[in-house]
Amino acid sequence: MKIKLKEIAELVSGKVIGNEEIEIDNLAKIEEAKSGDLTFLYLPAYDKYFSSTNASAILVRNGFNRTRDDIVYIEVADPNKAFFKVINHYFNPEFKLEGIDPTAYIHPTVKIGRNAAIGKNVVISAGCVLGNDVRIFHNTVIHDDVAVGDNCLLFSNVTIREKCIIGNRVIIHSGTVVGSDGFGYDPDENGVFHKIHQIGIVKVEDDVELGANMCIDRASTGATIIKKGVKIDNLVQVAHNVVIGENTAIAAQAGISGSTKIGKNCLVAGQVGVVGHIEITDRVTLLAQSGVSKGISKSGSYFGSPAKEVSTALKQEAHLRALPNYAAKIQTLENQVKKLEERLSNLEKS
Repeated sequence: MKIKLKEIAELVSGKVIGNEEIEIDNLAKIEEAKSGDLTFLYLPAYDKYFSSTNASAILVRNGFNRTRDDIVYIEVADPNKAFFKVINHYFNPEFKLEGIDPTAYIHPTVKIGRNAAIGKNVVISAGCVLGNDVRIFHNTVIHDDVAVGDNCLLFSNVTIREKCIIGNRVIIHSGTVVGSDGFGYDPDENGVFHKIHQIGIVKVEDDVELGANMCIDRASTGATIIKKGVKIDNLVQVAHNVVIGENTAIAAQAGISGSTKIGKNCLVAGQVGVVGHIEITDRVTLLAQSGVSKGISKSGSYFGSPAKEVSTALKQEAHLRALPNYAAKIQTLENQVKKLEERLSNLEKS
């Protein structure tokens, strides 16, 4: 694909400094770009690559200090967003899959919408309903009475357990399980754990994307709910009866314990752990590796274990890092006090 820079500039409302007729055929990171590539620069940490990049063109902020004349600049308000806009407009992956492969098993009671594409060795069980333009890749298994909405994309080796509901335009990446049993056991007087049947479902609303090898447990009763627009990264655990609010994003290796409710427009960073049966309000950011041990009722950023407002957490972290210095100072003071006590004792004796 050859794209003229003037077309890209029009798309991103940018200004070309240089030859706008140059064509690019690829997008690349600034440190990896070669001739024919378009790159971008928006973080100061990457300024060091500007002098050596081999890109033919670069997206930069308005007023950027243009120290090279062998590269074409496109000035924009936000190079990061502009770069993403170019990706989505010109480089949209197709994920080609057509028709229904003869190796797929589809129960006679299944209802399939228009233009469905179903890959090799897919299993779709009794009572399922698939919407229009659904693509289900190889080796995916859908259990009884599952509903999948329109324009969904299920990659290989996805499992969706019985009675779960998947909304429209949902993307589920390889290896993910929706509707596995919740972690429900009742210990008896001898400490033996007895399984409690999990009879609820998972409901995934519209425009959700679920990363690879993550798990959403079905509710003990009722529903575990992933609300509209939620984005969840790889290797995340969402326990039974959790509710995740609209347009919340959760990064890799986070774990949300049972019956917790997370509000709208929250950001949960990598390796965050959240205890069960609490509520987190809207617009909360939980920084990486935080441990949330109680509910959060105030919007803002939180960090640490137990998690606390980030300004407080960073002050405490600074003090923790200074503990060796504090210990040395205390030792010095103790030695000084000891010497003073000895002097006083000697004076009293004399």
